[in-house]
Amino acid sequence: MLGLLLLQVLASCLCLGHGEVVKSFTTACTQFFYEKTLPSDTLRPTNAARICQRLSNKYHFATLYDKTLRIPVYSAYIYNPGNGERYESWFVEPQLINQNYGKDMDTEETIEDEYSINLEQIGQNQATNEDYNNLQNLEKCPLAPSGQKTGDDSKWATFTLTNTVPLNSRLHQEGWRDYMEKTMAQKTQGCDTTYVITGAVPGNTNIPNGRVNVPSHIWSAACCLLGNNPTRAWGAIADNERNQVEHVTLGQLENWLTNLYKGRMVTLFNNDCPRQ
Repeated sequence: MLGLLLLQVLASCLCLGHGEVVKSFTTACTQFFYEKTLPSDTLRPTNAARICQRLSNKYHFATLYDKTLRIPVYSAYIYNPGNGERYESWFVEPQLINQNYGKDMDTEETIEDEYSINLEQIGQNQATNEDYNNLQNLEKCPLAPSGQKTGDDSKWATFTLTNTVPLNSRLHQEGWRDYMEKTMAQKTQGCDTTYVITGAVPGNTNIPNGRVNVPSHIWSAACCLLGNNPTRAWGAIADNERNQVEHVTLGQLENWLTNLYKGRMVTLFNNDCPRQ
């Protein structure tokens, strides 16, 4: 009887320590998805990782990551802009190297020292800082931006390469920044809670060293709640070769993504979020 009890305790400990690269967002990081409803499986890549983005022992957002293309498919979070400092470096995900490594995102240097591994091992399933050297007309763009988070830890957590795509420099500095900083601030007026999913459509080219995909498009969707009730929703999408952001309804964005994913239906939010 005592042996059985010890086995049960051991099993529960193993489950708790399973890690922050999780098997499903239906049981982990559910707070970042309205009504725990995930985007449709159309977006899920073959070699996917589901990351509960964790820093200082706390979840800050959720990312579906493509380990082959080394870019995030989307990051889901709650819009909550506020004070805090930017981080001046970039993190990577230890558990994309080894499931038994630490749960918090960390710097490449710390991981190399702590686990006695090299940069090649770190970059097997994810981008590294070296990948983003010598970019031409492209910049690192976090899908969940620091400007939509509050507090140092929440802002710093967005500076992880598993939340980052190579974006056209002009689009990143002008059209997309304007949407994320100004348009979102305007559209969220009067919302008690705003759920956001921001993603990237894989493209047909890579950055110069060939390891990281350059998305064809970047997009974002939002669902605004008054109390517990969704009152409105909206979206935006931009071609990664142009400095032009299209402002659309949620339904139009889902249709646009359905076309980009070769006619496979894309849904992003629970059906209660208005499509028109």
